[in-house]
Amino acid sequence: MSTASAPAKIATDIALSLVFFTRLPLSVFDFGDRKLADAIWAAPIAGVVVAVIGAAVFTLATSLGVGPGPAAALALAAMIVSTGSLHEDGFSDVADGFGGGRTPERKLEIMHDSRIGAYGACALGLSILIRWSALAEFSSGWSALLALIAAQAASRGLLGAFLHWLPPANAESLSARVGTVSQGTAQTGIVLGAVTLLVLGPGGAVAAAILLALIFHGFRKLCLNQIGGHTGDAAGALQQLGEIAVLIVASVALT
Repeated sequence: MSTASAPAKIATDIALSLVFFTRLPLSVFDFGDRKLADAIWAAPIAGVVVAVIGAAVFTLATSLGVGPGPAAALALAAMIVSTGSLHEDGFSDVADGFGGGRTPERKLEIMHDSRIGAYGACALGLSILIRWSALAEFSSGWSALLALIAAQAASRGLLGAFLHWLPPANAESLSARVGTVSQGTAQTGIVLGAVTLLVLGPGGAVAAAILLALIFHGFRKLCLNQIGGHTGDAAGALQQLGEIAVLIVASVALT
């Protein structure tokens, strides 16, 4: 049994989430007996870090006279690099698998294939295009920061609940090896993510929360019907859908 104090566990969980969800050099951190299933409540915090990176690049670019369009593209590039395209990869794999497979087994096989097909390429291209067009609506780094914090954190707040309320689709998948996410851990992640939506204002927060709830339940049912549960790729696809939805709301609420 772990004897670490609560603050130490919190710090460890945050570091573990940052190591998993970003490419920040924290791999030397001692995680003790903590696993990602324990730490996934902190995924929204990792999202905030990613958001700050993107907003910093956006702000620097616009301060140098770069227009909102190119600045938005540079911000997206910085965030994609900082996460190692983790969620984009999952989104394209799910699109290929769900679109190209006829049976759950074949869908999972396609999702496991490192090659990208037409469905995956289209899904990835649309994800980048929609996020870029939403970010390009912002003329100030402050608005971009608020939008990115809400989008990056709230979308990741869904991940623990997704892994908790769905069974693994494949016992050998990465998401299955993560471990069992407790209800309390899942709920903590949802609450942390939801709190960040408040930066969008009352109307924006409510609209974004409703959209995220609809996306979560709709995608949950889709995964159950298509592959019988969750995978790491499916969790990545959910994050992308949530990020897109919140950025669209933010482009209206903050401009």
